[in-house]
Amino acid sequence: MTAITTIRIDHAALPDPLNLKGPDAAARMIEAALRDEGIAAEASDVISHIKIELPTGQLAAASTMLASLQLI
Repeated sequence: MTAITTIRIDHAALPDPLNLKGPDAAARMIEAALRDEGIAAEASDVISHIKIELPTGQLAAASTMLASLQLI
């Protein structure tokens, strides 16, 4: 069984241009960017935040990618 990590990003913390998109679109864009980097992530809109779930073994790579997008 693979350990899963969940990252939550508040909608209000989304930088331009992601904050100009709807939350569902922003989640899809984040998921696509992570997958393009080979990170098996699932992102979804959850009322007040974007929830990103990924294998814990890919957390460092995901953190680097999310930092480059100014999400964390």
